[in-house]
Amino acid sequence: MAKKKPANPTPATKARSLRAEIAALDRQVAEAIGRRAELVGQLAEVRSANSPDAWATAVEGPVGAAPAAAVQAVFRELVAASCAAVDRRRVAYLGPADSYSHLAAIERFGDASDLVPVGTIHAVFEEVATGASQLGVVPLENSTHGRVTDTLEAFAATSVAICGEAPMRIHHNLLGRGPRSAVRRVASKPQALSQCSHWLAEHLPGVEAVPAASTSDAARLAADDPSTAAIASEQAARRHGLEVLARRIEDQKDNVTRFAVIGPEPGAKTGDDKTALMFELAHEPGSLADGMAIFKRQKLNLTWIESFPIPGSRTEDLSGGRYLFFVELIGHASDLRVRRAIESLEKKCVRLRVLGSYARAKVLG
Repeated sequence: MAKKKPANPTPATKARSLRAEIAALDRQVAEAIGRRAELVGQLAEVRSANSPDAWATAVEGPVGAAPAAAVQAVFRELVAASCAAVDRRRVAYLGPADSYSHLAAIERFGDASDLVPVGTIHAVFEEVATGASQLGVVPLENSTHGRVTDTLEAFAATSVAICGEAPMRIHHNLLGRGPRSAVRRVASKPQALSQCSHWLAEHLPGVEAVPAASTSDAARLAADDPSTAAIASEQAARRHGLEVLARRIEDQKDNVTRFAVIGPEPGAKTGDDKTALMFELAHEPGSLADGMAIFKRQKLNLTWIESFPIPGSRTEDLSGGRYLFFVELIGHASDLRVRRAIESLEKKCVRLRVLGSYARAKVLG
């Protein structure tokens, strides 16, 4: 009797097998990185201080156990390089280079991706909407200054979706060419100057604050003038040959900016997701309360709610106008309770748009 040939695996089965193999390799790589760091630490202990190895600085990494951030950085670039080998992604971000949007793009996609700086938030949306870039990175909200209005307005004006988020801890640094005592001006974008105002008042009283278009532009100003310092990233310091005169000078130590990853389609369901909605309600008493009650009935947790006026809708006597509401909630748009909430809300709205669903992300940096 002839033996039956084994059935060919389905694509889903093959994909699970490949993911499992990749996960096993990832664990081996992580263990190897940690072991290497331990060996470097042992080498540092036994090496003679009088005759250090000539090659030591070229091969040694962090002494002791590898920091989690270092392991994450290795895997970030490993994943980015693997993806680039298959399909090099073009990712637009709010430039210039070394801006915090650039750093968020590097943290999220790695340097191996094709990261493209553009001049405005609306230009990032246009890159994605026209297909010139597959993805984009834009600031969505800051823990100190709140919403980024230009981003919300761009969502209202385009069909681009949110497919991911990248919350990143923002650290401001004072950069310059000379000693801190020689600084007469401090340049940076207005938000960064504001976020460091107490530190500047205490450590550099009377120094002129100079608004710049970006932290990167401020670093260029500091590179040209020893009496000008910049508030910018350490990456900007390396690019422009500046010294870090003071690190982490932000007034709020938990200063986080949340960046949205935008693309043509929302993110796939992961089981730990958020969904963003944008809608306009009838301009009448109780309409907002009725709309918000829908989320309570479906037991959905709202993580963010914003409102902003629709341009050109203000009445002549300035007594009222139309508003768009931006709501973010826990759950994926395909979840039953989320679907029911959207269907109920749609009946009460002048217009409603699901901006996208995306996996919840941990704070970077």
